[in-house]
Amino acid sequence: DFKLFVAVYTEQCLKASVNTCGDCIKSGPGCAWCKDLNFTKTGEQEAARCDTPAVLKEKGCPPTDIINPKNDFIKISNKPLKAGENPVQIQPQEIQLDLRPGMPYTFQLHFKRAQGYPVDLYYLMDLSYSMKDDLENVKNLGNDLLKELNKITGSARIGFGSFVDKTLLPYTDTNEAKLKRPCSDKNEPCQPAFGFQHVLPLTKDGDKFKSMVAEQHISGNLDPPEGSLDAIMQAAVCVNEIGWGNSTRLLVLATDDGFHMAGDGKLAAILEPNRETCQLVDRKYSKSTLWDYPSVGQVARKLEEQNIQPIFAVTKKMETELSKLIPKSAVGVLSEDSGNVVNLIVDAYNSLSSEVIMAHEALPEFISVKYTSDCKDGEKPSDRGKCDNVNIGTEVIFDVTVTVDRCINSQSFLIGPLGFNEKLKVNVRTRCDCECDDINQPHPHCKEKGKVVCGSCRCDPGFLGQHCECQVGQKDVASLKAQCQKDNGTECEGKGDCVCGRCQCHLTEGGNNFYGEFCECDDEHCEKYANKQCAGHGKCKCGRCECNEGYEGAACQCAKSDEDCKIDGIVCHERGKCVCNQCVCQGGYKGPSCKVCPTCQRPCQESGSCVECLAFGTGPFEKNCLENCKHLQHVMVEKLIKHDCRVKDKEGCWMLFTMTEQLGFDKYIVNVLKDRECPEGPNIAAIVGGSIAAVALIGLLILLIIKGVLYASDLREWKRFEKDRKHEKTSVSSVFFIHKTPTLYIRANCLKLFSIHAVYEADYVFISFYRVPTRYSRMLRPQFKTQHFLEIHERTCWC
Repeated sequence: DFKLFVAVYTEQCLKASVNTCGDCIKSGPGCAWCKDLNFTKTGEQEAARCDTPAVLKEKGCPPTDIINPKNDFIKISNKPLKAGENPVQIQPQEIQLDLRPGMPYTFQLHFKRAQGYPVDLYYLMDLSYSMKDDLENVKNLGNDLLKELNKITGSARIGFGSFVDKTLLPYTDTNEAKLKRPCSDKNEPCQPAFGFQHVLPLTKDGDKFKSMVAEQHISGNLDPPEGSLDAIMQAAVCVNEIGWGNSTRLLVLATDDGFHMAGDGKLAAILEPNRETCQLVDRKYSKSTLWDYPSVGQVARKLEEQNIQPIFAVTKKMETELSKLIPKSAVGVLSEDSGNVVNLIVDAYNSLSSEVIMAHEALPEFISVKYTSDCKDGEKPSDRGKCDNVNIGTEVIFDVTVTVDRCINSQSFLIGPLGFNEKLKVNVRTRCDCECDDINQPHPHCKEKGKVVCGSCRCDPGFLGQHCECQVGQKDVASLKAQCQKDNGTECEGKGDCVCGRCQCHLTEGGNNFYGEFCECDDEHCEKYANKQCAGHGKCKCGRCECNEGYEGAACQCAKSDEDCKIDGIVCHERGKCVCNQCVCQGGYKGPSCKVCPTCQRPCQESGSCVECLAFGTGPFEKNCLENCKHLQHVMVEKLIKHDCRVKDKEGCWMLFTMTEQLGFDKYIVNVLKDRECPEGPNIAAIVGGSIAAVALIGLLILLIIKGVLYASDLREWKRFEKDRKHEKTSVSSVFFIHKTPTLYIRANCLKLFSIHAVYEADYVFISFYRVPTRYSRMLRPQFKTQHFLEIHERTCWC
């Protein structure tokens, strides 16, 4: 139940007046602060930054910007549990807790009784006259008691003190003679009346105990109650005088009657309360007649502080009184002559040592501590942890829950098992400040006129506003108010105050804030259905309903259902939302199920790079194809009846494919033709052969042209020659020359032209004509190779 309460409490933020992050954190353990600069809307109060972490996340605050201090736990000293000469029975020994106010923190405290842990036993005996027989038996119990205790622990010490009552009326007869000898039997040894006297400090010497107790005698008083509480108080606070050590401390109180308590001193005109300090002078209680008796509560507190466990060895009629009032105490019934005192003490010690009560000292203000344990009936939280029947060497674990109610200065307190000196020191600090890691300098968010403190602007003197945008005295009142009017309307829509040109919004009737630049928004006026805002199935946010899970519609009037929106189990072809059982299409899709998109075109060109890398392993997306082309699924086909897309790839080839739209947006199955349309490459042999043929043809044409030109020239000369022959007026000199050489040279040196009558076996004939005034020279291919007129070898004829 406790854990459930803590969980519920930390999920609420009960904020009151909150202006800063510190105010928010102090409001309760469920409150957190958003330091995001742009979290608050224009004109919205900074208190909107304070809410539970879940609400802040819901409002859009990044988790990293949520300030929500948690409890912190540090072990300063954590020695392991051990037995031996210097035993460690409690772990840890010192811790540091940094706690958020109102947020509990639980840690584990381990305890194990060590074997051989020493015992100090102080025997405090009532020496009023009625205890005469008991004193005789006590004088002989020293060695027996030490022997029994050493069997258990191996190290024991015993001491002795006695008490009667205050030496004032009406407690004691103040007659001088009676003060010196209060006993009624004059033949009995009797010591003067006294309050409390310390007889023997703690010692291991049983014989010394016997001898010192043997010197004690009975005394006396008037009324039945004794000064037991005075004696217990002095035995507890006089640590050095008694000799208490680092041990299990036992105080045995042996009496046969009741006790005086606080207030009884007024009967003797004692008005000063007990101061709870050691006042032994010459081993006697010096303030017995000046201070009142202590209360049972004072005694119980001092015994707990000093880890002293009382054992009340009393008569039958006193069996249950003190043990109910003082924790970690045991009661044993004395026989008439205290003959059973040793067995009583041993039994009481075993009972006390097997019972472990984990408790704390007086706690600082505003700190509370609860305990649970792994023992039987220990699961319920209580002010003290308790385990019964704990044997030596058995470890028990206590869950300690510490809570701080409000911010306090650093405090500390002790926790430990009653009856043991070892304590856990708990140091407590509170986490009441926000740790926002802000830069202590002007910030652009605050117009350089202030610093950002946990997301809010803290403006420099002379500047105001949400962003320190307003300088006092810079603008007149009219211009500042105009900034708070929407479309020259009412100032802040009548829902806020204009402060330095910004609207500070009022609270709504429901206790929330108006918000928005002009306080135009509130969360209390949304569409209604069945006379309920948002049909009772949603939240109103600035005039619009935000529906709860399972509801939808403008007024959250529709239970969520998509049965009428489904086709083959698919809602709206995954291209829209089903609102109130009707498809609301997106992305240009139309129809009752968002199946068609009249204005959409196949993304052929846009998909070209993906098709290229998926189908052929090339293109811009070659290295990261799967990552960039998740929206396409491709299938290679040998033949396409028709194609939707024709796209050129990186290599200049045309890819042919069809695109079939799938569910959702921009998802297609692409059927890609396996063979691309690529232009044929050049025929190198044809080009080379053609080039050679072209060059040869051009050369042949050139030769033919040259030949033609030469032939025409020769023909022209021949005609001229024939013409000259016809008009020849002188005798003709003829030259006959035959030579078997590739070239025949004929020279004519005549005044008139000559004619060649025969040329024999010469490839070329060179004829030189000399005439006045012109010289002709020509090389001719002979025309009459086969004519034989005259055979002359190696002779030359001159004309």
